[in-house]
Amino acid sequence: MNWLTNFVRPKIRALVGNDVPDNLWEKCPKCEQMIFRKELSANFYVCPHCDHHMKISVADRISMLFGDGEFSKIPYYQCTSDPLKFKDTKRYSDRLRTARESCHENDAAVVGYGSIGGQKAVAVLFSFDFMGGSMGMDVGEAIIAGAEYAVAKGYSFLVIPCSGGARMQEGIFSLMQMPRTVAAVNKVKKAKLPYIVLLTNPTTGGVSASFAMLGDMHIAEPGALIAFTGPRVIEATIHEKLPNGFQQSEYLMDHGMIDLVVHRKKLPETIAKILAILTHG
Repeated sequence: MNWLTNFVRPKIRALVGNDVPDNLWEKCPKCEQMIFRKELSANFYVCPHCDHHMKISVADRISMLFGDGEFSKIPYYQCTSDPLKFKDTKRYSDRLRTARESCHENDAAVVGYGSIGGQKAVAVLFSFDFMGGSMGMDVGEAIIAGAEYAVAKGYSFLVIPCSGGARMQEGIFSLMQMPRTVAAVNKVKKAKLPYIVLLTNPTTGGVSASFAMLGDMHIAEPGALIAFTGPRVIEATIHEKLPNGFQQSEYLMDHGMIDLVVHRKKLPETIAKILAILTHG
C-alpha cells in the first residue's frame, strides 16, 4: 500500500479541494525520498538527499549545457519506419507512433549545434523515453549527420548516449548502425576535431560497443551504468557474485575505462574547458 497516494493525497484533497495536481512530487528511485518537482527541476534532476542522478529530458539537457544560447537542430535523412514489418505484442509501427506522439520527436536522437561556454560544438543527444533510447536506422543517420556537419564547420563533436542498445525491432538494420557510426566518428578524428562522449545512465549494448567508447575524452555522470551486457545477465551466466558498483561509472574510472566522473551541475564548465584545451581555444 502506497501511504502517500492512498492516505495523504486524499486528506489533502479533502482539505483544499480537487485542484491539487498529481505531479507535484517525485520519488527518488535510490533513497525513495519525496521531492518537489520544482526543486528537482531546479537541481537538474539530481536528488538533493542522496545525489542520485535521475534521467533528464533532451530539452532539459540542452538547456543545461547550452544555457541561454541558441541550439539549432540539424535535419537528417528519415529512414523507412518499419523495414521488417515487425510485430511482437504490438506492431513496431504502432510503437513508433506512440513514442513520437509522447516525445514530440521523430526518433531517439536529437542532433544540433550551439555554444557550450563559448565553444562551438555539434551535439547528438539521446532520449531514453523514446523506446529506451535504442539505436535504429534514424539514430544512425542522426550521428552521421552530426559528424558530417561538425567536419564541414570545423566544430567539436559531442555525443550524449542514454540507451539500452540496438533496437531489436529493426534487426540487422539496427546492427548495421554500429559500423556506420564508427565510420562517421572516424571522419571527425581524421579532421582532427575533438570527439567527446558524455556517458549517462544507461549506456549499454550496441551503443557502448560502437561509437560511445571511441571518444577522445570519456566523461560520465555519477552512478551511470556503462556496459555491453547488464550485471544480472553476467551473474546468471558465470554464476558468480559481481563486485559492488561493477559497471558503474566510478568503477570504470578506477579501472581506466573512462577519464572523468563529473557531477551534472559541473558538466557545462568541464566540457567547455576540455573543448577549449583540445581546440587551443
